[in-house]
Amino acid sequence: VSTQSTGVASVADIGRTGFISFDEFMAVERIMRMPDAHFRLAFRMCDINGKGTISVDDFMSVLSVTQAYKEVKFEKNCSWMKLHFGKNLQRRMRPDEFPQFIASVPREHVRQAFQSLIKDSDDGSIDAIAYTQAFSRLKGPSYTRYLKDNLLGVVTAQTTRISYSYFTALNALLHNIELIKQIFSDVVDKLEEKEITKDQFDAAAWRFSEAITPVQTTLLWRLLDHDNTGKISLKDFNLLIPSMTLSKETQSKKEDDKSITAGQQVAVQAYRFGLSSIGGAAGAATVYPIDLVKTRLQNQVTTIADEVLYKNSMDCFKKVLKFEGVRGLYRGLVPQLLGVAPEKAIKMTTNDAVRQYFTDPRTGNIPFPAEVLAGAMGGCTQVMFTNPIEIVKIRLQVAGEVASMHKVTAVQVVKELGLTGLYRGARACMLRDAPFSAIYFPTYAHLKKLFSDKETGTTSFAAILCAATLSGIPSASLVTPADVIKTRLQVKPRAGKEPYTGLVNCAKRLYAEEGFSVFWKGAPARMFRSSPQFGVTLAVYEMLQRWFPYGPAKQIAPPKVAKIGSYAPDNDYIDHIGGYRNTQRTFANLEQKLGLWFPPSGNIVSTHTQHSKKGDFKIVTTEGK
Repeated sequence: VSTQSTGVASVADIGRTGFISFDEFMAVERIMRMPDAHFRLAFRMCDINGKGTISVDDFMSVLSVTQAYKEVKFEKNCSWMKLHFGKNLQRRMRPDEFPQFIASVPREHVRQAFQSLIKDSDDGSIDAIAYTQAFSRLKGPSYTRYLKDNLLGVVTAQTTRISYSYFTALNALLHNIELIKQIFSDVVDKLEEKEITKDQFDAAAWRFSEAITPVQTTLLWRLLDHDNTGKISLKDFNLLIPSMTLSKETQSKKEDDKSITAGQQVAVQAYRFGLSSIGGAAGAATVYPIDLVKTRLQNQVTTIADEVLYKNSMDCFKKVLKFEGVRGLYRGLVPQLLGVAPEKAIKMTTNDAVRQYFTDPRTGNIPFPAEVLAGAMGGCTQVMFTNPIEIVKIRLQVAGEVASMHKVTAVQVVKELGLTGLYRGARACMLRDAPFSAIYFPTYAHLKKLFSDKETGTTSFAAILCAATLSGIPSASLVTPADVIKTRLQVKPRAGKEPYTGLVNCAKRLYAEEGFSVFWKGAPARMFRSSPQFGVTLAVYEMLQRWFPYGPAKQIAPPKVAKIGSYAPDNDYIDHIGGYRNTQRTFANLEQKLGLWFPPSGNIVSTHTQHSKKGDFKIVTTEGK
């Protein structure tokens, strides 16, 4: 527990009553969601009396308890402070002015620190060792371990005395390091090279900002060009950028990420395969009677009215139930369940892999054409499993239409077709599955986002089920013509009827013999079947991941990128109002960007919550020596 915790608690106490009401707590949570939350919190911390403006004494009362102030005192009566608070330091600062002021305080602190070190220097320079010591004391959380180990060696490469220009150059370099990394990334993207030279970077940097000087880029290359090749890569910047976590004094201790072993990789894939199998089986079993009705209708020839066996979907359902019983509604279910596991697994895995490839790691965004491509590729890859399953299923589903003493089994169908016959109609199957997935997965992704809870960023089971089901309506209906052609190609030809020779031949004959409407046979049944099937499949799959989480699966999953202003919480903190991730980032910005780096306030012996009669509360801590 640090003084920073006390400061944030005082921010929540808007009425300055010593207690925090729920409304006040929610007000601070809303601040945590804003892009400039660290500026807003800093202002409220300094607005001690709640007047809406800040005096110089208000500011100094907060700054004086920071670790940087304890290391190097900040001169209150300096000319720089008088520029902001007036000649007599009596002016009060408004909230719209404060961000610019507080952002420049660390730079002024660095200047004062340097000035204190050159009191006995005739040439205005300081010793390199004193330089690195002062820098580490002032920068605190921004001073990475890599800098600590390498800074002295870098600055003494050419001289043992450091001028003020050199001192401020390094400070500016670290202050602008994220901007510099962005410029570097743009250069690398345009040149399509992983490493670039200092001259290449300088040419681009000066077009972006005049604040990035040659001295800063020289220091950058000395720090990151480990092999003296004259080139550095994008990943080298991570050595200078502090992670967006709190400093050791104010963060909870977390375990280091463990590397994923080959065995864990296999276990993760087995875990996902198992969950997708269960989800796929649940979806298939739920709507299988509708699928059987759809197949019977699509296989029905309508050239002669008297030969029509089924008038519509409901008539078909009633007749199957009457003449074949409940078991008749589930003819061919077993091979469907056996094949649905690899089918769904490869479809979902391919879609996720392609989406991850095209997703921008910095923003988390993916272009819409890439979403469509990912879905289409998922649909294409599943055909190798889907086609054999469906041709067997269809043969079994239509077998009940003809009275026979011999029961048709899946084994008999497979023997009759052979390996080549199992892939009859594969092109039509791909013509159906690729467009279906190209429409389905992008629609599902956007609907799921639309239906997510705006406060927590989470999606309920009902929302997932609704998004997945609605996505299937346009997907299933628009590809019905390809599904009709596939069904006619895969069903066993009737006696005396010439078999179809291919996809084009089948389409031409269907149009010539039965008209355009034949291509939309079973469309309602298909929508009623595919939509809830995928709804159940994806809802069960995603809920199983929540109910039975597997640690390594999270570690190798695509990284979640938190957008500025978003407040979706980590899964581990799903119930935290406002989102833990943004709160952590806000605290880190207070320390790393604004220099409000607070030391520990003592050893906590005990804590308890004290409630008022109104229902407000405050956290009371007892500190040890």
